[in-house]
Amino acid sequence: MKDAYDDDGKLAPESIDSTVLDRIPRPTGWRVVLLPYRGAKKSKGGIVLADQTVERNQLTTVCAYVLRIGDLAYKDEAKFPNGPWCKEGDWVVFGRYAGARIGIDGGEIRILNDDEILAVINDPEDILHM
Repeated sequence: MKDAYDDDGKLAPESIDSTVLDRIPRPTGWRVVLLPYRGAKKSKGGIVLADQTVERNQLTTVCAYVLRIGDLAYKDEAKFPNGPWCKEGDWVVFGRYAGARIGIDGGEIRILNDDEILAVINDPEDILHM
């Protein structure tokens, strides 16, 4: 997954290797698989951040890229009368402690229930990361 990010720390989904995507768990039922936002490797002042700092930022982020959606996600019309809250390829916000964290080669993914998505955003850089 490390190759999916450019030098500025922005995710380039088209550069995610298909063999890596094939190895990512397929969500069952109403679950959603997310790739947490990693952030830049340099500060705004140009200081290169340590790998440990970048990894900590990824662990504490509340923004993620939707990689996969389970077959039953957003199908309950009583619960989601206006349709799906998100789709594959969206950037979303979720609760800090929501879902299961699963380590993969080059980082981690999160698996959440479909109703744990709080918002859809255009760009994770628009959200303050603490």
